[in-house]
Amino acid sequence: MGYTVLIPARLASTRLPNKPLADIAGVPMVVRVAQRVLSGVTPATNVVVAADHPSILQACKAHGIAAVLTREDHASGSDRLAEACEVLGLGDTDIVVNVQGDEPLIDTALVHATAQLLTARPEAAMSTAAHPISSVEDFKNPNVVKVVLDAVGLALYFSRAPIAWWRDGFAQGITQLPQPAPLRHIGIYGYRVGFLRMFPTLAQAPIEQTEALEQLRAMWHGYRIAVHTTATAPGTGVDTPEDLERVRRIFASGQTAV
Repeated sequence: MGYTVLIPARLASTRLPNKPLADIAGVPMVVRVAQRVLSGVTPATNVVVAADHPSILQACKAHGIAAVLTREDHASGSDRLAEACEVLGLGDTDIVVNVQGDEPLIDTALVHATAQLLTARPEAAMSTAAHPISSVEDFKNPNVVKVVLDAVGLALYFSRAPIAWWRDGFAQGITQLPQPAPLRHIGIYGYRVGFLRMFPTLAQAPIEQTEALEQLRAMWHGYRIAVHTTATAPGTGVDTPEDLERVRRIFASGQTAV
């Protein structure tokens, strides 16, 4: 099954300036992400960086990574992906997977599973992933996005709140996890290109604005999201200087097997 992996890369970052070009063992981070994806996907898969600055384009070219230049003023990552689809001439029925440019330890099996899910679930416009939460603190943390599913693995709702709410067990506060284990959303997305082209034109949803979760826009407008459930948490992403140092230590130790 062929599909395209798009890696959006934006030079501006509040917490970590020039993040896509941050050095990880002698290679820019966004290149590390692309190299990792390429090491684990099928030969039929195209892996392309969607850059917002010529310096990212140049860094990719220097390391043999395909990249396209997109506008700097996109309001969201999905807008950037939609432009990249136009530049690449992808058709409406093609499938793309969005891998964030700050995930140099991304599980490549997860990338493929996210793409396969859209092929298997024609009723879904998008796909994503989740894993069971094992920590009460993660369950309570609003920065950890939770998702609840229906009987066939389609998303019912995403929230920063601790869902599903255990009516009887949480009467005295959240001290243990409900069963079955709640699910943590993993920020990887698959799209049908026709839907991705249309998505930026959809009106923002009230629940999207309240929760600050863009995927709720699709659900509010009636589109379904299929969810792949994996047993394990994804690798460390890079949001802060501390994260970057942690990832650098992992690469220095050689513990980066796909």
